[in-house]
Amino acid sequence: MIPRILLLAALACSPAASFAESVLDAFVQKEELAGAVALVANKDKVLNITTAGFADIDAKKPMQENTLFWIASQSKGITAAAVMMLVDEGKLSLNDPVEKYLPEFKNQKVGTGKDAPVERNRSITIRDLLSHVSGLPFASAVEKPTLDGLPLAEAVKSYAQAPLVTQPGTKYQYSNAGINTAARVLEVVSGQAYEDFMDKRLFGPLGMKDTTFWPNAEQVSRLAKTYKPDASKQKLTLGGLGQMKADLTDHVTRFPMPAGGLFSTAKDVSTFCRMLLNGGELDGRRYLTAAALKELSTRQTPKELKDSYGLGLSVGPDSFGHGGAQATNMEVRTKDGLVIVWMVQHQGFPGKGGQAQGEYRKWALKEFSGK
Repeated sequence: MIPRILLLAALACSPAASFAESVLDAFVQKEELAGAVALVANKDKVLNITTAGFADIDAKKPMQENTLFWIASQSKGITAAAVMMLVDEGKLSLNDPVEKYLPEFKNQKVGTGKDAPVERNRSITIRDLLSHVSGLPFASAVEKPTLDGLPLAEAVKSYAQAPLVTQPGTKYQYSNAGINTAARVLEVVSGQAYEDFMDKRLFGPLGMKDTTFWPNAEQVSRLAKTYKPDASKQKLTLGGLGQMKADLTDHVTRFPMPAGGLFSTAKDVSTFCRMLLNGGELDGRRYLTAAALKELSTRQTPKELKDSYGLGLSVGPDSFGHGGAQATNMEVRTKDGLVIVWMVQHQGFPGKGGQAQGEYRKWALKEFSGK
């Protein structure tokens, strides 16, 4: 068990102690949670940032408000928002076939598993790519051992060279390949590298200074370590960023992965989410039209499928958002007028650690909903 004195030292570095901290403290004490940065905001401002536990248990390094996290698949919604900026500008349509911009997809067939591939029933659209019904797989065979080792154009060509897993528009197939392909379309249409577009059109204007595909040395020093249950399933042990190359600062052999490559902080993620909550506008600057935001946050998957997904975002009755591979999460709660961001680095939890996020959400809604 983590010594109480160390836990108190971590909390002393946080804002004034709150009920939320004491709730998360209990999970940390039981070694069910290494540490967390949790945030609630409305469209105007951040209402609470709670830090608990440790970014590095062995080094006794507490979680801080500016601790950096790999947000993994939360990148999908951010990439989709960038694509919608081009839709707003009339430079592409969600119903455009992918091959209009990427000719390598023109003659792609559908695999059957045992017989020869068959013809597609229709072309893949940009909408299909962003809602996981394109028929593309999660990744291609050449994206190994990590997902950040290929230039975007090369990775996307590898998707076109293999048969589709399903007919377009018929099944939900969670697909990094689909989001990456949409980002490649963005490059072709905008004439800019994907990462440059993101910096110039989103991260820079929004002030998301800690959101990047390549954390620099200073940012890496703020990166939370990853934890997972040990063999006993009762305690924590170190995990890792297996989908990323070891040297995160490497600009030569590491490439931006639109579907899951971003690193960020709770504050930066909340800024993006506040822009969405505010109808596509923040601090007097418009990023998305109301029509674009509606497309992003409305269910796009066919009604006969159980999966409710918009464009790069999971969609519920009164909220939308996305989680990441290491248990991070962002949630835009339109009914409550709140954004809730949950930042941890966990590959599973011992005990009841997985309930910590729900406990913070419960507290945040009780404390701030309707205010």
